Amino acid sequence: MIKKFLDLEMQPLANKYLKKKDIIGKNREQFYHLEVGFNPKTKLVSILNTVPSKKMFDDNYPYRSSMSQTMLLSFKKLAKNIINNYNPNFILEIGSNDGSLIKNFDKKKIICVEPCKNLARITKKMGYKTYENFWNMRLAKKIKSKTKKIDLIYSANTLSHINSLNSVFESITNILSNDGILIIEDPSLLECLKKVSYDQFYNEHIYVFSLLSINNLIKKYKLEVFNIEKLNTHGGSLRYYIKKTSNKKYKVSKKVIIQLEKELKYGINKFSTYIKFKNKVENSKEKLNKIFLKLKRKNKRIIGYGATAKSSTILNYCKVKNETLDYFLDTTPSKVGKYMPGSHIYIKGYSKRLLNKADYVFLGAWNFKKEIFNKEKQYIKKGGKFITHVPIPRII
Repeated sequence: MIKKFLDLEMQPLANKYLKKKDIIGKNREQFYHLEVGFNPKTKLVSILNTVPSKKMFDDNYPYRSSMSQTMLLSFKKLAKNIINNYNPNFILEIGSNDGSLIKNFDKKKIICVEPCKNLARITKKMGYKTYENFWNMRLAKKIKSKTKKIDLIYSANTLSHINSLNSVFESITNILSNDGILIIEDPSLLECLKKVSYDQFYNEHIYVFSLLSINNLIKKYKLEVFNIEKLNTHGGSLRYYIKKTSNKKYKVSKKVIIQLEKELKYGINKFSTYIKFKNKVENSKEKLNKIFLKLKRKNKRIIGYGATAKSSTILNYCKVKNETLDYFLDTTPSKVGKYMPGSHIYIKGYSKRLLNKADYVFLGAWNFKKEIFNKEKQYIKKGGKFITHVPIPRII
């Protein structure tokens, strides 16, 4: 039975950016109760109230991995690793987004699966075979019937979005060749707990995985993790290299054993760890609001940087509205001119001029801090300050 440990209150759909008519019109914005729990048996951490996939991943899905140089560099390095070390005949990507990874491969070797129509159109236009569907067993069998051998399946920040994980791994096992590998990457639960990055939880992130929980999930399908990579993407992620247990080509790396030891040492398998995390989250909320209140009393102008789905969780949990943040800056065209979900803070297109108007900048895209700080050297040099909530709320 799943044990609840965190209540992030009523939240909107984190990636549903609003037009003005959506705010003042009759069609009321949808909210749901964002609660997070721990399964003592499987060690999985998940949200307790899920939203139907079709409501989240539609023709207007805004996230583009290509908008971040950090993500593009990560995908480029991975592609080089795949070509040099595995050289697969066919690669299947589940959740191909706007093609940021696949563009590094020969079109003849790639099959894409992407349920969001606007994103599927991009990879189709690029010339890649694309199935505009949600991943399931029916689709797996269809692809298998038309392809000789799928020897590498890749999925980045997608499996955490799918409610029926058993169905996912069953269908992957069905289509993956006996000597093939599965590579998945998602935000790391251990990093989330350490950094108190509670904004990893929102309606799309049904799960936040640990190596321990992945192991428990896949063993019934005779799969095993043989290698891992730590990534800086999305605030700290893990990339899992998985094979069938019958595949003796790859030995289990010491990195897998070390990571598991770290997770167990931290107490990732104990409910008491999550109660401590909950207390840290509540303290984080209090400290962040104190920072905002103190600055507004001094009549300081504060704006947001990076209108992310993650920041939606923070804004709505901490009850931050446009009385606190004048506006958000973002480079994603589909977000510009709209309003943040729930908080209704206006999103403007990024410009140095708009940035320089701010005394303080709330770092919504804190997981791209290094990239942002490098970009905004002049603003920082002139005395501009950033506010972050990770690992504790502070001005930097």
